[in-house]
Amino acid sequence: MSDPRPQGHERRSFPRPPLWLNLLLLIIAGATFVYAKHQRDVIEEKTAILFRHTANSPVELNRMRDELSQMDLTQAQLKQEIDARMQYLQSQQSAQFYISIDTQRKKMQFRFGRDIVRETDVQIGDAKTIKSPTGKTWTFLPLKGGFSVTGKEDGASWPVPEWVYAMHGEREPAERRVVPNGLGRYVIFLQDSYVIHSPPPPESPSQGPKPGSFMVPEADLAAIWPRITNDTRVYIF
Repeated sequence: MSDPRPQGHERRSFPRPPLWLNLLLLIIAGATFVYAKHQRDVIEEKTAILFRHTANSPVELNRMRDELSQMDLTQAQLKQEIDARMQYLQSQQSAQFYISIDTQRKKMQFRFGRDIVRETDVQIGDAKTIKSPTGKTWTFLPLKGGFSVTGKEDGASWPVPEWVYAMHGEREPAERRVVPNGLGRYVIFLQDSYVIHSPPPPESPSQGPKPGSFMVPEADLAAIWPRITNDTRVYIF
């Protein structure tokens, strides 16, 4: 008697993954979860310090709390903002000169511990991506955090960089222009070519603050200039 069931294709079974692979995947998943929880706990610990209002809290600390509570930030951005503010608050306990830049108030302060030695307005260069006619790109991002000064220049000549030509929709010439004080008479260098500079002269192709960087009046930079060294810390928040 023949089998009445239809004769279909034989089903193929895929081999089960080895036990060691399953264990490895479980370990990786567990480690990822533990690391994410640690990062979240660190942020929560820092935010608990900043967001706990008390009658004895300094006015400046309360202001920082209010600003952070109103910001729409990702977890990474919030961590960056908190780290910058925590470093800034810690520096107030030291007996050192340092610079703080408050990007919300658009103020730069030169401070010694808690004391404000000098305060001035600061213009902040736009965050932008510049693309040259040849397809090369430069990206300038908002700078936040604590940094050390990497150098400074007074009255230096400035070879106009390629990104400036690209920003104006021009091709880089075979021989670049060199402009005296092209970024401004006073330039303080931070990491990744970000700077704090005084206003450029009218003949400079770079007018206003350099993208992603900070421009302050020349008189204010001149006043603090002798105190700026590679040991000077800059806190941007």
